[in-house]
Amino acid sequence: MNVFCKDSRFSGIESFEEKLWLASPTMHGEEQKWINDAFQKNWITTAGENIDFIEAEIAKKIGRKHAVALSSGTAALHLAMRLAAEKIYGVPQVGHGALEGRKVFASDMTFDATVNPVSFESGELIFIDTETDSWNMDPVALRKAFEIYPDVKLIVIAHLYGTPGKMDEIREIADAHGALIIEDAAESFGSTFNGMQTGLFGDYGVISFNGNKIITGSSGGMFLCDDEEDAKKIRKWSTQSREDAPWYQHEELGYNYRMSNLIAGVVRGQLPYLEEHVALKRAIYERYAEGFKDLPVKMNPYLSGSKTNHWLSCITIDPEAMCETRRSDKSATYVSEPGKSCPTEILDALCAFGAEGRPIWKPMHMQPLYKNNSFVTVSGKDVGADIFARGLCLPSDVKMTAAQQDKVIEIVRRCFDR
Repeated sequence: MNVFCKDSRFSGIESFEEKLWLASPTMHGEEQKWINDAFQKNWITTAGENIDFIEAEIAKKIGRKHAVALSSGTAALHLAMRLAAEKIYGVPQVGHGALEGRKVFASDMTFDATVNPVSFESGELIFIDTETDSWNMDPVALRKAFEIYPDVKLIVIAHLYGTPGKMDEIREIADAHGALIIEDAAESFGSTFNGMQTGLFGDYGVISFNGNKIITGSSGGMFLCDDEEDAKKIRKWSTQSREDAPWYQHEELGYNYRMSNLIAGVVRGQLPYLEEHVALKRAIYERYAEGFKDLPVKMNPYLSGSKTNHWLSCITIDPEAMCETRRSDKSATYVSEPGKSCPTEILDALCAFGAEGRPIWKPMHMQPLYKNNSFVTVSGKDVGADIFARGLCLPSDVKMTAAQQDKVIEIVRRCFDR
């Protein structure tokens, strides 16, 4: 029996009958229809009607002229980095990264898939701190970064947990410095800012269909742009850069990054349910907000003028309600205190009863991989580190029932019992 079941604060709470996931795939049946269609037509390859359909539909949904289906969001980000670098700096020598010797500004609070492609291309990442209004890249810190590094010409920004960042300000700053923006909208498909879909604000946009995303293909991603030649180049690179010749002719580096027509079939079956999933995620967020309104916690915020898909619902614990806690690179300890709690205690309690939560993304400048990279913040504050220290992601699965969520809320509440 786990320690939480013996803790009197949690008396009367029973474990979930089945594991309650953070965010798992939600299938509707139509996915199988389009997979079967691919089998019947023998399009078991990286071409076919499913791919053509989702490229057209997603480009239309986002408002971009072109969409290219790829094997993952990370693949889309990598090719976006290479394309942007060649636009800015020219074609690199074979065997050299397209960003070699170049600095790139990037969101600090994100999953490392957002920024790793800069390293793939030998670029030097400079991390920009987070703002408190949406937990995304801080435009004030970005302006400061350009004062320190005026020659930077590429910005990589992510919309954290589906919440759009301050893209109007960031776009204005980028344009003033002649910089391109790669917009990682992997988590924010279906979210809007000032009436525009995320994925539309950058020079290039990226979305993801990973298994935990709001629309899934089990894997897969999409590159978004408005220039036909850019889209053609991405298609070529993603199929090993084969030239138009009767034999296998290669004049530049290529990759095996094209999406399978079977994966595209799953995405095709999911697309009609995007708005339904967004509505369910929003209801989850609002139920948490109501359930926690008298606790010393705050929900992850969003900007006025934005409509987030609420991919993950998160909380931060008020500073005065944090119990004593310590974190190393790979573990955490805490001392339980009456009336107080911490992310580790809440996550341990949820896990003990069969529910999955997660820590907030650990900021990139705190990662051992990038510990020597520059980090730009404002007035000596480290907003991302503070959110990481006090925050956690709650179960946000669209299949979660109201009764299950009520139990999650009760478990969190009891972590603060005196």
